[in-house]
Amino acid sequence: MVDITSVDFNKNNELVILDQTRLPGEEKYLTLESKEDVYVAIKKLRVRGAPAIGIAAAFGLYVDVRESEAETTDEFKEEVHEVAEYLKKARPTAVNLAWALDRMTDKLDSFDGTVAAAKKMLLQEARNIRQEDEDACRRMGENGLSLLSKGMGILTHCNAGTLATAKYGTSLAALYLGKERGYDFHVYADETRPVLQGARLTAFELSKADIDVTLICDSMANQVMKNGWVDAVLVGCDRMAANGDGANKIGTNGLAILAKEYNIPFYMFVPTSSLDLDTPTGDDIEIELRDGDEIYKMWYEKPMAPEGIKTYNPSFDVTPAEYITAIVTENGIVRPPYAENLRKIKEAGAQREEHGVMPALSGLTRKND
Repeated sequence: MVDITSVDFNKNNELVILDQTRLPGEEKYLTLESKEDVYVAIKKLRVRGAPAIGIAAAFGLYVDVRESEAETTDEFKEEVHEVAEYLKKARPTAVNLAWALDRMTDKLDSFDGTVAAAKKMLLQEARNIRQEDEDACRRMGENGLSLLSKGMGILTHCNAGTLATAKYGTSLAALYLGKERGYDFHVYADETRPVLQGARLTAFELSKADIDVTLICDSMANQVMKNGWVDAVLVGCDRMAANGDGANKIGTNGLAILAKEYNIPFYMFVPTSSLDLDTPTGDDIEIELRDGDEIYKMWYEKPMAPEGIKTYNPSFDVTPAEYITAIVTENGIVRPPYAENLRKIKEAGAQREEHGVMPALSGLTRKND
């Protein structure tokens, strides 16, 4: 398992993140001390990946309000809600951002105690979110690995590994567990335009874990599939609608279409915290548009296009449910009909949290089933 920590609340009570914009050239850690620091870190992709964003936001909310001088719990609650609403605006597509902040404020709203006790409660809830993500990623990896065989060629897109989560990753968790058990996967990592998270991050962490990885340009995926080198496509997901449409880094939908053409299974790994059952379809997911400089300036000494060129730079696209072979969650593997079975898996997760065990579910599979 690669030794990387993307977000940490350390023994000195500091919120520390690994600045992912500096990878792979430099491993630099930043201390975030205010809501503005956290907002910029999320907005500028210094911390990224849906689960890691949620974890950073939860700790960031606590960090910003821990010195609050509110005299009453009601005043404190109002202040916390204002900070949460501010942080939610950093990146709209990743549902974990709002999910984590809403979980923190919901917990606070039902709290009846002193301001000092409320602050301690918020810190503990942030710690719970971080630990639950690590546990969920491990279970997701076990479920995903059950779909794979030794020696497979795996194509992945963007970064859904340790850097994007508390630990293990979502889709990459299966690769790390496979590495431990001698599966000898060969991974093809798309560079993933426009911010090159596949090249800078996935290739970095897989290489560091001594997993066999080959970097390819996004436009080469078709040829690699045609060559017969890909046995499965594994990708993450920042938000999944109720019907199974999934938003992930731009270019994911194209891979899904290619995979269907070549009869290659396409697996989307989705923490249940990223299931947005209040969003009916992928058409209802807001797609983040980013600065066009990322396309032709950010990674070059000189601009690679004429100055002033018009650009279109969506950060995500949505893969329709019909192209997804199966959805891997920490609570089981979901297959069509997704609208029905995603609701089941979400409800099952709630029962796991309440009772500590998963109920039996028809139409769904778990690693030990």
